[in-house]
Amino acid sequence: MAETTEPRWLDDDEQETWRAFLWTSRLLGEALDRQLQRDSGMPHTYYMILAMLSEAPGRALTMTELAEIVHSSPSRLSHAVNRLEEAGWVSRCKHASDRRTTIARLTDAGFAVLAEAAPGHVAEVRRHLFDPLTREQMLEFRGILHALLGSLDPNHEAPCAREA
Repeated sequence: MAETTEPRWLDDDEQETWRAFLWTSRLLGEALDRQLQRDSGMPHTYYMILAMLSEAPGRALTMTELAEIVHSSPSRLSHAVNRLEEAGWVSRCKHASDRRTTIARLTDAGFAVLAEAAPGHVAEVRRHLFDPLTREQMLEFRGILHALLGSLDPNHEAPCAREA
């Protein structure tokens, strides 16, 4: 009979840290989404898609690359890009040398919408994530996040992990 081991339960400090992390993550995501919906009429997910396309060479990525970067399933990304295409912010076409591959490209209209949305988004990120921290705390927090990424993303696939 296999020996069972008792789970390593969280102690009080760990439990408080875990719950603070969960609530902070959830509330930050909701605050960013609310601000973008209110000021730009788009969810945070759409903003991230536009932003990642804006940073890509030629403002274009394959749908597979884009799904990886925004950490989305292909079907969820396809639905979002359909909406962005309907708005005229993104266009899609087949890859010139591989007709099975679809390229998503940020249009000039999409870039203009992103440029208009970015200042409010950055202000909201700053207000909720950076302004409450000292520079020293922010740098320590970044180190903590990279330590967590090392555990969660050992192959360094996250875009920010590649740069670290």
